[in-house]
Amino acid sequence: MANVAIEKQKETAPARRYTDPWASLRTEVDRLFDQFARGFGFPSLPRMFDMPQVFRSEAAGAEWLPAVDVVEDEHSYKVTAELPGLTEKDVQVTLSGDVLTIQGEKRSSYEETKGNVHFAERSYGSFRRSFALPDGIDREKISAEFSNGVLSLTLPKTPEAKAGQRTIEVKPAQPQVQST
Repeated sequence: MANVAIEKQKETAPARRYTDPWASLRTEVDRLFDQFARGFGFPSLPRMFDMPQVFRSEAAGAEWLPAVDVVEDEHSYKVTAELPGLTEKDVQVTLSGDVLTIQGEKRSSYEETKGNVHFAERSYGSFRRSFALPDGIDREKISAEFSNGVLSLTLPKTPEAKAGQRTIEVKPAQPQVQST
């Protein structure tokens, strides 16, 4: 696995970029319809009125957000980001105060020639995911590894945070007596 350097920066407010609020809704609805259609053996169909990826502007949704899982165990938090098609050179992880940021850029191109028809498409997209770190993280021991398109971050807990954990028993609710 390749190690990814974590760069520490001074605290600054995260930069805000305009994103189309309808783009994520449309993408999610399309994903649900595609998932439903696959259940009946139908292939995924392109949207009828959608512009090709090349003609979309950044404001129209060229920014993408990778899937991220966060899992906690007794010793650390594990953050896993799916970044297919990227290498560790395309990804940057930074820590600024209590904010951990994963960012990168995805570039792809496709060309096909069949007879006298030539098709070429290029797409570029950047992503930036920021997470507020909870108290009790040993910021000096955060590590990152990248392998096969998956970024894995380990955020170890401080000894104080580990010692402060306890399990709370969950009991069934007592039936309430109704007065008449």
